[in-house]
This record gives sequence, C-alpha cells and structure tokens, in this order.
Amino acid sequence: MTVQKSFKRLVRARMAKTGESYAAARRQVSQKRDRLKAASAKLAALSDLPSDDKVRAATGRDWNEWFSILDEWGAKERGHTETAAFVAGEYGVPGWWAQSITVWYQRARGLRLKHQQADGFTISASKTIAVPVERLFEAFVDPGLRERWLTDGTMSLRTAQPGRTARFNWEDGATRVNVSFAAKGPAKATVVVSHERLPDPDEAESAKAAWGRRLAELKAYLETGSRAT
Repeated sequence: MTVQKSFKRLVRARMAKTGESYAAARRQVSQKRDRLKAASAKLAALSDLPSDDKVRAATGRDWNEWFSILDEWGAKERGHTETAAFVAGEYGVPGWWAQSITVWYQRARGLRLKHQQADGFTISASKTIAVPVERLFEAFVDPGLRERWLTDGTMSLRTAQPGRTARFNWEDGATRVNVSFAAKGPAKATVVVSHERLPDPDEAESAKAAWGRRLAELKAYLETGSRAT
C-alpha cells in the first residue's frame, strides 16, 4: 500500500468514526501525522543526550531542572551566546558545560537541530590508534602520507601545533576540519576530528559516517600498512 493510499484510508476511518466531512477529517489526520513526525524528530535529536547523572555530577542539576530554569528565564527568545553566558555567569557552570546545556536546551525546544552550531553543522569522530602521537600527527599534516588513507577528499593545512592540533580547509574551503591529538602512552594516541560549517543535517550525517570510515582506514594503514576491508 502506498503512503497516499494509507493516508486516505486513515481519513475515511476517521470520517466513519466521527461523522466529519472529508476535508475536516483530512485536516485532523494531517495534523496528527505532523505531530508524530515532530515528536519522532525530537526523540532522534535527543537520542545521545548525556544522562541525568552525568549532567548533575558536572553542574549540580539534572536536565529537567536546567530546562525549567531556562524556560522561566526566557531562553526560547534569546540567542545561544546570551544563554550560555547566563548559565555560566548565574550558576557558575564551566564553559564547556554551559555551552552544552545551551545546545541541548535549544535542541529539546526545537530551536536547534542535531549537530547544528551558529555557523552551520558540526560533527566529530574519534579513534585510538596504536602508534606514537607524533606518527599520528604526521599522517595528517604530511600530504604524501595523508593521501595513502584519505582517498575520498582533499584537505589543505591552515595551522598546526605539532603533536597537538591541526586545522584544515576541506576541498574548496567552504567547510573546515579541525583535528586534535592526545598521547595515550609511548605507542598509542587518540585523534579527534571535527568537521565544521556543514550546510545542513543531511550533509552532517553523511560527513559523520564518512569520517568513521576514514579513521578506520587511517588505523589500518598506520597499524598494519594496509587499507581497512
């Protein structure tokens, strides 16, 4: 059964139950469908919400408390920067958590989509690899090494701090890739990639999946000398 036929069946079932006209029943069924879609989108947006225990341990309050505080303050009508400053200044919340509370509030209230930031959409991906951090850093900043694992895109280096961070333009420079490195011992390191300024949610989800694959390729290349399968 097609989506259109299923929709008409629901409309006729409502007509039979309520005695409404076709137009009235159609309007009610359409509104219910839109509400369900909105609810599903909201749940999807909050699927990776940190736990109440985690936010309470870091800030002294759980999500319901924070959302109630921000509702009462009028955060729906205020911007991200002002809201984050309010959370940090009035409640002494550290900067990262003040930003996170603001982002999650905006997502919960339908003001911000998943991955959305002020300048577009940002995703991140990470991988721990059994090589020294210097080797991992080199695999990103050395063009010859980079092309051995990054086969579906190009990056041009903007700035770098050896063994710590590297910032790139992606392709034509419309989006950017920021990379951070952390040693986990003499022969193990973690890399975190953030791809910023993506234009829409679909591009963000595609980029997140792509970076998962790319980091798997990087791990295989650095640890075994071959590409991932």
